Amino acid sequence: MNKVLPLIIAGILAVLPLIGLSSYWMHILILVIMWSVIGMAWNLLGGYCGQVSFGHAAFFGVGAYTAGILYNKAGISAWWGLPVSIVVVVLFALVIGYICLRLKGPFFALGTLATGVILRVTAENLTTLTEGDLGIMIRERTWIDKTWYFYIILLLAVVSFFTVKKVIESKLGYYFVAIREDQDAAESLGINTTFYKTVALSLSAVLTGLAGAFYTNYMGYIDPKIVFALHDISIVAIMVVMVGGVATFWGPFVGAIIMVFLAELIRSIPRLGAAHHTFFGILLIVIIIYLPNGITGDNPKLKRLLRIGKTT
Repeated sequence: MNKVLPLIIAGILAVLPLIGLSSYWMHILILVIMWSVIGMAWNLLGGYCGQVSFGHAAFFGVGAYTAGILYNKAGISAWWGLPVSIVVVVLFALVIGYICLRLKGPFFALGTLATGVILRVTAENLTTLTEGDLGIMIRERTWIDKTWYFYIILLLAVVSFFTVKKVIESKLGYYFVAIREDQDAAESLGINTTFYKTVALSLSAVLTGLAGAFYTNYMGYIDPKIVFALHDISIVAIMVVMVGGVATFWGPFVGAIIMVFLAELIRSIPRLGAAHHTFFGILLIVIIIYLPNGITGDNPKLKRLLRIGKTT
């Protein structure tokens, strides 16, 4: 059943555009699936390999600008940004990995955070390539209807899910978990921790970069403050995994549903829309206290509370 369940869910999602959903609900579903891809990417590095990154906006932005620059400067369809971003993001991840993966714990997190900020400032000032704060607009949209965008991001999510699942269930995944649990012990067993952390970073970066390239094509406009945003990209990527379940296959999908719908709900309430980050922070505190492993993870504290409630 565990092997068939992902295909069943993908099949159900594939049918949804055929039942006549409005453009708004199609947009919400596309965002949910896109964020599940970003969540899976972060979970691979932070959840399974234990390398907590605050800089996934860097990979998202690099993928987004790869598609945007191909269109704006080379006159090539921005859809070519998806395959090209794989190469660009991997090369970028190798450079970042060479610098940041020498750091451990909070120092690695701070290093990745600084990377995202540096790229945002660079994109704002490198106007000859990125158009700076004016951003890049995709003027010739491939489709007006959202159906094909939905199927493209759904395909990307399915490929991402099975890729992450295959990696984690292989010997590579065991190495990732060993590094997460005790890096020194893993090194003493002969595991080249720097190499395997670089592999995890590269795979995570590729999935995030593909989501960024898709975002450029779907939204039709990007600028540095959008695609390199610390709060709206890097932090939300972490929250998607924390809420849904760290180091779980379904956690990013569940977390993406909750975060996207919660954001839309808060923004729809007058005078509360601008404070959605505050509500995200409150949610994160509640999750850490009562569901430290996320909704889909194992939570002994919650089970004890439920048992106490039943006995009373």
